[in-house]
Amino acid sequence: MAKTGTTTTQDLRSAIERSGYYPALVSEAVESAVGPEPISSYLVHQETTFDANEVRRHVTVLVLTPSRFVVSHTDEQNGDAATPVPYATTSTESVRLDRINSVVVSRMVANPETYTPGTLPREVVLTIGWGAVQRLDLEPAGCSDPNCDADHGYTGSATADDLSLRVSEAGDGPETVSQALVFARALSEATIADRV
Repeated sequence: MAKTGTTTTQDLRSAIERSGYYPALVSEAVESAVGPEPISSYLVHQETTFDANEVRRHVTVLVLTPSRFVVSHTDEQNGDAATPVPYATTSTESVRLDRINSVVVSRMVANPETYTPGTLPREVVLTIGWGAVQRLDLEPAGCSDPNCDADHGYTGSATADDLSLRVSEAGDGPETVSQALVFARALSEATIADRV
């Protein structure tokens, strides 16, 4: 669920409860991270994945306040030798808006030749970068001389990869795709406003 404009903690809590994924645990973690600040926008995304012969669920909650972007992620785990009963792990991170350096929205549309503005994409990938996680891809550098055996070092690229969230019409429904776009726009506008 995404909502723009000033909303209440109760609205967010209701959206988390509708996701049906450990709502008491998720709500407490998110509310603790948000604190007393008003909520400008939020997105709750519950996802089920298949890992070998296990079904795993997790939920990501994104919250925008006037000064921060808060991300919470909760995963469930099966018991293991150290912890014989199933358990869940919840983490939250609060990022000042001035730290966000990119908000990337990738849209996938069918039949682009007949696309009508305002039509929902079939899939949206929201990628947000604030410099906490960098992915570095390196490969040996070379030159155009096929007989050269000199060491040219390495070449590569660094990519900010802090958060990537994918929603699709088929898997999550058109409402969630729309809500992801609403949240992305609110976050983009907040990062611009923060720098003006």
